[in-house]
Amino acid sequence: MATTEVAFLGPIGTYSHLVAEKRFGKGHRLAPLPTILDVCSYVAKKPDRRGVVPIENSSGGAIYETVDILLGNRPRVHILEELSLNVKLALLGMPGEKVRYLYSHFAPLEHCAAWVARHLPKVEKRVVASTAAAAERAAAERNAAALGNRKLAGLYDLKVLRFPVQADIPNLTMFLAIGGRRRIQPKAAKTTLAAQLPNVPGTLCTFLEAFRREDVNLSRIISRPIRGCPREYAFLVDITGHPALAPVRRAIDTANRTCTELRVVGAYPCHAAYRS
Repeated sequence: MATTEVAFLGPIGTYSHLVAEKRFGKGHRLAPLPTILDVCSYVAKKPDRRGVVPIENSSGGAIYETVDILLGNRPRVHILEELSLNVKLALLGMPGEKVRYLYSHFAPLEHCAAWVARHLPKVEKRVVASTAAAAERAAAERNAAALGNRKLAGLYDLKVLRFPVQADIPNLTMFLAIGGRRRIQPKAAKTTLAAQLPNVPGTLCTFLEAFRREDVNLSRIISRPIRGCPREYAFLVDITGHPALAPVRRAIDTANRTCTELRVVGAYPCHAAYRS
């Protein structure tokens, strides 16, 4: 693979960074960028660039910034791979200090709510943009701790106070490897569609029926309002299978007759989950 530049949702130490390292390894220049839009804009400028962005957390749900970019096709990026991370969280801080403030991204706080209530019942919870930002804030204050991955301890001169922090439910975060040029890959296990439907009775039902009739599994459907078009919605739809397979092709062709617009965002392989 000739890729030399891989952007990810930064800063250094985020789970997007961890996944980018695990997927692309050494030999590629990893570029941390502050927002998902920045990552997508960076990737869209050169065809050989790649990006890693989150799409869904198993408790927090869909990452709507990513969804909206894929639906709006601005900037123009395409899904090349689905990546995932089995997240194991650590409590990071300084030994001997009483934890009064707990910094975290919202998703880890939701995952570990019961543990935090049991072990840090009087802590003041402070939500920040990322686990890396949480570690940075914890390192700058006395009596502060953060929830994040163990690698952050070394980056911000913190100690691992507890690992793993028990989550209430399994914590799996899904990511997408994206590129600026669409590639329908031979071993694609999943296809993602962006669909816009006319706002008339029965349209969504007719659209979905096309896949049921061909026995094509829909693994995810996310609706989002179309900007500037009140009460009209676009749908990001994941289906199981390669678009060249006869049932999938027939289902897409039939569904397309219902849509005002239907676009293949990517047909791609899904990798086994990495461990944090």
